[in-house]
Amino acid sequence: MSVSATDADDPMTENAHLSYSIISQESIPANTVTKTMFGINNETGAIYTRDVGLDREVVKSFRLKLQVGDMGGMGLTRDGVAIIDVSDINNNAPQFSPASYSMTAVENLKEYEVGRVNVTDKDDRGTGNWEAKYFISNDPHGNFAITTDPDTNQGVLMVVKPLDYETQKECTLILKVENINRLDKAPNLPASTATVVVSVVNENEAPHFREDPIKIVVPESVVPGTILKRDIAYDPDNSELRYEISRDPERWLDINRNTGDIIAKRTFNMRSPHVKNNIYNAVVKVTDADGLSTTATVVITLKETNDFPPQLFPLSGSVCRNAGRASSGLVLTAVDEDLPPHAAPFIFEMTDDASNNWTFIHVNDTHSLLQPLLELETGEYAVTVLVSDSGSPVLSAYAQVNVTVCLCDSFGDCKSEAGAIFGSSVGISFFALIIIMVCFALLLLLLLLAVAVTTCGRRHQIKKGSGLLVGDSEDDIRDNVLNYDEQGGGEEDENAFNIDLLWNPLDAPSTPGSYCPMPGVPRGKQPLRRDAPHNLPSPTYPRRPPADPTDIEDYINDGLEAADNDPNVPPYDTALIYDYEGEGSLAGSLSSIASSSSDGDQDYDYLNDWGPRFQKLANMYDPR
Repeated sequence: MSVSATDADDPMTENAHLSYSIISQESIPANTVTKTMFGINNETGAIYTRDVGLDREVVKSFRLKLQVGDMGGMGLTRDGVAIIDVSDINNNAPQFSPASYSMTAVENLKEYEVGRVNVTDKDDRGTGNWEAKYFISNDPHGNFAITTDPDTNQGVLMVVKPLDYETQKECTLILKVENINRLDKAPNLPASTATVVVSVVNENEAPHFREDPIKIVVPESVVPGTILKRDIAYDPDNSELRYEISRDPERWLDINRNTGDIIAKRTFNMRSPHVKNNIYNAVVKVTDADGLSTTATVVITLKETNDFPPQLFPLSGSVCRNAGRASSGLVLTAVDEDLPPHAAPFIFEMTDDASNNWTFIHVNDTHSLLQPLLELETGEYAVTVLVSDSGSPVLSAYAQVNVTVCLCDSFGDCKSEAGAIFGSSVGISFFALIIIMVCFALLLLLLLLAVAVTTCGRRHQIKKGSGLLVGDSEDDIRDNVLNYDEQGGGEEDENAFNIDLLWNPLDAPSTPGSYCPMPGVPRGKQPLRRDAPHNLPSPTYPRRPPADPTDIEDYINDGLEAADNDPNVPPYDTALIYDYEGEGSLAGSLSSIASSSSDGDQDYDYLNDWGPRFQKLANMYDPR
C-alpha cells in the first residue's frame, strides 16, 4: 500500500521536504512474527514486503506505526498507523479425520442419512479454499451419495437406492475429498481418502413381483385352462408365498395359489365393457408367511379372433320387373360382430339351385347387388345366399332372401303388393286366399244371425190362451204399477207401509232378508213400513211377462239385472225396490189369480210347470 502526507510550508524550501519511515511492527496475533516483514520508500510512502513467510494460518494481520518528517526527516514529524491484512490462498488441502469409519444401513429404505465423515482444512473458514467436496470411488450399483454440510464441512453419506441384505450384506466405500478452489501450491498433491464400511441390516421384506404391471398378450378365444403367465413373483427372504386374484370383474382368470401361475378360466370377450382398446385389467396379490403382501396389475392385451360368421341383411326386398337390366336388383350387405381383420370384405355367393336365375354384382367390400339374370314373372322368390368374411379361418353363413319381383312406377316403387302375389310362384294362390276369407266371413255372419233370431223368438213370441198369468185383461198387468223404494226391514220388520203390494214370483227379492208379502194376506192387512222413503225413482223393469213358461228364467234374470244395476238401490242386504200398485189396480193381488176367495180355492198346479227353480214354491201351495 502507499501512504502520503501534506505540509503547509513553502514546497520550494526544505521546510516542506517530507520523508517516510516505519518506526514499529506488531503482528496479530501478537508475537507470532518477530522479524521485520515490511519496508517503506522514504520519498514515495510505498510500503512493501522485505521478507518471505507471510502465512495467514500463522498471522492474520500486521499493525505498522509510520512516521513522516519535513526537512528530510530531521524537522517536524507526525505519526500514523497502517493495518495490513494477510489474505488467504488455498495452500492447504482438506484431510479426513479419522480416515476410516463403520456405519449401518437398513435394507429396502432410501433417501435417508447413514452417517457423516469429518475433514480438516487450515484455510480461511467459509471460503472456497476451506469448503470440501466429496466423492465415492467404488459404488457400482449407485446405492449411496455424499453431500457437504455447509456449516460443518462434514460429508453426509446417504442411501439413495434401497439395499438388499440377501444380495449384499456389507458395502465398503472409498471416499475422496477436495476443496472447491484449486490448490495454489502443490496442485498435484494427492487428495485425502477415507474408508467407510456399511453393514446392511436385514428386515422381513414383502414379496416382489418380477414386473409390474404384468403384461400378457393372448387371443380372445383362448382355450380355458391355458396358462397365461408363470413365475410372476419372489420373496427376498425365501418365504413361502400364497397367490390370489384380488380384482377380476369378468371372472376370466384363475391363479394357482402355490405357484402363482395365471390361468384362463374361460374364453375372453372383446365386447365386454371392461375391455378398453383391446386391454383388460386385473389385479393379483401375493402374501408371504409373515403376512406381508403386495399387489400388481395384470394388463392383458386381447387379440381379435374370428368368432362370428357374418349375417346377411336385409332378408327381404323388391326388384322391379320393368326396370332396365343394369338398374334392377336388391342391394345386400352383412353384419359381423368381429373386428377387423376378421370382418369385411365380405364375399357373397349364390347356391347352385339359384344361380340359374340370379347373380351378384360387386359394389364394394361390404355390399353386393342381387340381380336377376333374366326377366322373371312377378311374384315372390326365395333365394339362398352364402356370405363369407375375410377372417382366419373364414366363417360363412347361409341366409334366405325373400325377393318380390313387381311392376314398379317411375319412382322405382312397386305399384301394388297384390301384383306380386298374383304372379307368385310359391305359397297359396291369392284367389284361394280371398275365397277362404269370404267363406269365413259368411259363416260368421250366419252364426250371428241365427243367434239373434233365436233370442228374439224366445223373448217376443206371445201365444194367446197359454199366458203365464191368468187375468181378465190382455194388457200388461203391471201397467198401473207405481214404484217406490223399500229399505231396511225384512220378514221380521213390524213397521211397514199400510199399502197394497203386488206379490209376484217374477218380482221375488234378489237379496237375503228382503221383505216380500205372501199370497193369501188380505189387502190392506200388510204391515206398515215407516223406515224407508217411498217416492224415489225406480229402475226400468221388464214390462210384459213371457208367453212361454220356459222363458220365466230369462224374464226373472232380466228383472234381477235391472235391479242390480239400479243406481238408486241401497247396498246389498237391504230392502229392494218394489212396485206400488196404487188404489184400484186392475191387476189385483196375485192371491186372486184363478180365485176370488181364499188360498184354498185357488189352483197352483201351474207352478209345477215353471221348472226346478220354483219347485219349492209349488210345494208350499200344493193342496195335498
